[in-house]
Amino acid sequence: MNAAAILPSRNEPYTIAAVTTAVDAALNDARAFIVHADSSDAPQTAERFAAAPTQARTRALTGLARGKGAQILAAARHPEIATAEAVLIADTDTRNPAPAVYRALLNRVQAGAAMAIADYPRHWDEANLTNHLARPLIAAVTGNDVPQPLAGDLVISRTALAAALRVATDLPSELSACADGYGIDALFLLTAAACGPVACVRLDQPKQHAVSFPHLPAIYHQAVPMLLHLTAGWTPQPTPANRTSWMGRCPAPYRTADRELEPARLEAMLTTLDRLTPHPGRYDDERPWPLPAADAWHAVNSGTPAPDAARRLWPHYTRRVRDWLTSGQHATTRQRTQMLAAAHARLHAAVLTPSGAS
Repeated sequence: MNAAAILPSRNEPYTIAAVTTAVDAALNDARAFIVHADSSDAPQTAERFAAAPTQARTRALTGLARGKGAQILAAARHPEIATAEAVLIADTDTRNPAPAVYRALLNRVQAGAAMAIADYPRHWDEANLTNHLARPLIAAVTGNDVPQPLAGDLVISRTALAAALRVATDLPSELSACADGYGIDALFLLTAAACGPVACVRLDQPKQHAVSFPHLPAIYHQAVPMLLHLTAGWTPQPTPANRTSWMGRCPAPYRTADRELEPARLEAMLTTLDRLTPHPGRYDDERPWPLPAADAWHAVNSGTPAPDAARRLWPHYTRRVRDWLTSGQHATTRQRTQMLAAAHARLHAAVLTPSGAS
């Protein structure tokens, strides 16, 4: 299979070489091509990429505009990437890169999937956008219950990548800016889902990489408008009468890896959320989460621009994350997974009920 890889990075000199080596081992082909798409503040990341020995051919794109999506899109338009049958995209802040994982993703696309995406458990206090909004909404609307829809490790087929590039080109300006940032993950997944099957590669251990909580506002305001915009054209999927079947298989359970948060760290996270939403009491009304998320989706389907709907949803979302962290610290692993599954089902029901939108 003619394969290639894109490695987007910003200030990751301590991990880029190991990721490059693991990706090269997974490709295992001197004809393969690896593009390093870098927007670092200093040259060390690019230098360590260049120094990593590979059998694949390499190309370094440096000095790129900041933004995960902008970097990936710049690389994706490179001729060797555009002609590859499968393109691996790997997070370069990963501290435990495994060639077997990348190889498994490539194999799924080689077998006919439009996209293959890593499914690794996340610690209970992480993946808030995924667990509370992205996963249940994508499942309800598209029928694809992808446990980690915003995962940074994926392989996309040539057909799906070409479709994603076309969609990116036609986006209005505010959404184009989202695609240049963290919205790229939703763009790729939802475009691929319209092209063919989306496969998940299940992993047993949490991924070791930089924490995302400090970037919560940027991730939300770049990913959620894209998520709402691209799911708006889908017809919601009815809940199967037989709950043991979901698109021909059992729904994947939520996996929340347990760990104890230090009180000081938890307090800092809660303080940050309070600062992001100065008046959370206003949003404690008769439409508890996830109903505001369904309202946002219905609003976009009724003509509200996705960025506007996302901005209105923001305080409800931050309140949800705060409530989750506050209650989750006292819950067992089983209780946490049950709470997430229950909210998943409620969101699905609310999306299927237009009259429930306010």
